[in-house]
Amino acid sequence: MQPVSTLPPTTSETSVVRLPSFLSQKLRFWSLVAMVLLVYVHAYNLHPRYLQPWTAVDEPLTVGSWLQYFLANGLLRFRIPILFAISGYLFAYHDTRAPHKERVRRRLRTLLVPYLLWSAFGLAFTWALEQYPATRQLVLNAGLSIFGPDNALVSGYSPGQLLLRWLLFPVPFQLWFLRSLLVYNLAYPWIRTAVERGPWVYFSVAGLLWFTEFGIPPLFEGTGLVFFALGVWLRKTEFNVLAPPRWFRLGLFAAVWVGLLALKTWLAFCFEHPPFLLMLFLHKTAEALGVLVMWFGTDGLVRVAMSQRWFNWLTGFSFMIYVLHVPLANYVTETALRAWPSQNLLVFLLLPLAIVALAVLLGAALRRLVPGVYSVLTGGRGL
Repeated sequence: MQPVSTLPPTTSETSVVRLPSFLSQKLRFWSLVAMVLLVYVHAYNLHPRYLQPWTAVDEPLTVGSWLQYFLANGLLRFRIPILFAISGYLFAYHDTRAPHKERVRRRLRTLLVPYLLWSAFGLAFTWALEQYPATRQLVLNAGLSIFGPDNALVSGYSPGQLLLRWLLFPVPFQLWFLRSLLVYNLAYPWIRTAVERGPWVYFSVAGLLWFTEFGIPPLFEGTGLVFFALGVWLRKTEFNVLAPPRWFRLGLFAAVWVGLLALKTWLAFCFEHPPFLLMLFLHKTAEALGVLVMWFGTDGLVRVAMSQRWFNWLTGFSFMIYVLHVPLANYVTETALRAWPSQNLLVFLLLPLAIVALAVLLGAALRRLVPGVYSVLTGGRGL
């Protein structure tokens, strides 16, 4: 399972070049909402835990299990594509503010430094849990090790394995987004040239990589290649991203989106091995439809939410929600299900809210008491 640059914009990014007012509000809205939805996806607690487009469900079909899968491996999956597109749009929007080398140096501070710090924190937190038998079992049950069940504990890693997990495959696995975003920022001049000179060629190739789930971690992911570049292309062609295209019909697109995901969810429960290509087609088609429906169909919700002072305040902690929720959600999920083994749906619905509240409270305390530390941990976001 995988995470306004796509993350909330840094203070300097929002102050140098002014975005249109409602577009700025919309980006801040999605910076928060997408992170909350991310927590829900990663709080999925059915078996198998690891979700791919074609994943089946090894548990009985109930209203609760159906809803979990429908949301976590369906309706909420639009968030990564939409955030990559926003990130590409913003990076292109600001590409005249400084030479590319200078912008990359800034991105090392806003992306690489938080990546390394939070990756180290994830390792240290997991190691600490492993020192006590009860919490060690939570780590084992969560199954986050990339080295398999025979080497499941951080305390058993070799120095080389520790380095690999710190730098490339963090325990907080959502950090892959920061890593990929940094790669795309480094490659921005080539991406911009490709989408300006040969958009049909670029998007044909990148779209195929996205559809087939092809990627070479930690270098690039198919989803990022196509949607980050889409954001760049939208900005460079001065496409009006606030106005729906003439062919867009909200009701029709929303109905098809939900219908495809209902079919995909039914297949996941009714087949031990659902048809691979059909599941992939349904997932990717619904993903693209979700981006359109949620971007163009939620303007009223955005206006209402952004008119509330409390919601505006919460948007300052989007990054804290993003970096803090894994592996915490995984370990707390195992704790909750051990105490309430038959309450999968309730745990799925309530646990993310508790984690979001914890991240916001911790972020607010750090920002107030040690703003310098908070700035380093968040790459300057939310100040």
